Amino acid sequence: MFGKKKEIPVYLFTGFLESGKTQFIAETLKDGQFKDGNKTLYIICEEGIEEIPQPVLDENRFIVSIIEDEEEVSFDTFMGLDLDHDPDRVMIEYNGTWDPDRVIEAFPENWLMAEGICTIDATTYEAYLSNMKQMMTRQFTYADLVIFNRCDLAQDLPMYKRTVRALNRRSQVVFEMKDGTINNNVKEELPYDINADTIRVEDDDFGIWYIDVFDNLETYRGKTVSFKGVVYKPKRSRDDMFVPGRFAMTCCAADIQFVGFPCQWKDAKRLKDKTPVYVTARIDSTETDEGSAPVLYALSVEITDPPEEEVVYFQ
Repeated sequence: MFGKKKEIPVYLFTGFLESGKTQFIAETLKDGQFKDGNKTLYIICEEGIEEIPQPVLDENRFIVSIIEDEEEVSFDTFMGLDLDHDPDRVMIEYNGTWDPDRVIEAFPENWLMAEGICTIDATTYEAYLSNMKQMMTRQFTYADLVIFNRCDLAQDLPMYKRTVRALNRRSQVVFEMKDGTINNNVKEELPYDINADTIRVEDDDFGIWYIDVFDNLETYRGKTVSFKGVVYKPKRSRDDMFVPGRFAMTCCAADIQFVGFPCQWKDAKRLKDKTPVYVTARIDSTETDEGSAPVLYALSVEITDPPEEEVVYFQ
């Protein structure tokens, strides 16, 4: 009788050609992180200028399989590689022009996503974001770690971080400067006074405030904020709860979604969906399955005119 197949962790590397995927993998091998005797199936979906020497691959028990066509990314292909090589783990260096959903959906049942890592060349990021935003932003859809390399202080690094966090709040964002050092001091230049008795968030600054609260929740806990939003009433929510927020474009027009924070207010049941409101509230935190998350306690809620711009942008 056949037993259950062993679970295989998968490490997925995304990013455009020459963004630093292979270099990152090579440095990881150099650090000795894969010298544990386990066998790694290394699936390469695009070949750049840099290659890992075969002796290094052999020393780390890497078995290389090359996929040259997106149509080959399938359950059958991965299942065949699994049966042929019986790996202990899988590393996929994915093609930046291919759909990342496709590779995730092709995993056999025993292939489990262990970590997603996205590398981005900071010197080309703004150009790609302006001209091919959807293709650019889908690179970090499944990334637990996003590494911007070739950075310098003249670039708008806070904006780079904001665009990633708007789409994927679980991502850790790291900036590697051109000299190879890591910059951990990239801070958002806030357009409001965070130390004011009441933080007043203008309509155009909602996106910056929304991301910064998630990134620096402890800084905001106990503070009072006022902002304009629209009402969303989730199904099966309590009578004293609603979500004030805004519609936001995280990638393209097809990806507009509502973003906001749960808010407790004694008269919330009187509010109707999409009503524009001006909210003054105290910011606190609550524990969820994913950790601490913001929650608001309304001091006042007033019906008002809608924001001049219906959609929030994170750039």
